[in-house]
Amino acid sequence: MEMGNLMAITMNDLTVNFTHLDRESLMESWRWLIGETKQPILLTALGNAFVQDLVDGSICMVDTSTGDLLAAADSMEHLTELMEDKDFVRRAFDVEAFAALQKAGMTLQPGQIFSFKVPMALGGQYVLDNIEAEDISVHFGVTGQIFEQVSQMPEGAIVSEVSISS
Repeated sequence: MEMGNLMAITMNDLTVNFTHLDRESLMESWRWLIGETKQPILLTALGNAFVQDLVDGSICMVDTSTGDLLAAADSMEHLTELMEDKDFVRRAFDVEAFAALQKAGMTLQPGQIFSFKVPMALGGQYVLDNIEAEDISVHFGVTGQIFEQVSQMPEGAIVSEVSISS
């Protein structure tokens, strides 16, 4: 994706407010990957979630484009330090992709997050035409269910049907 004007982008642009949602149920479709003790603490505009383990305080990132759980920080203090590292922010918050979306005139309304129209797990591409603003709960509910189903398939299997529950 083409880089836009990175100077005008703030952390408020790169994150979405989800205080209106129930933290425990938001990641319910991802429990198969994150377990029962992790709760979301930060959502990126590009659809990923930072989750903190309530037992040990460690923080991971749920990458909803790949279906991976990635270690991010040992603690909230460590994450705060990482947020000062421009390279970390650039990678973890997909700054270049956000800038391209901004340049293309795509914006988010309160309660929305950017999401793939066709998830990458189902053959979608990481291109502007495949990204749309979506309801936060719908995004995490659908992507979690898709990746759970795909994770149970043998390597190289063809996805012929996906079942999404509400």
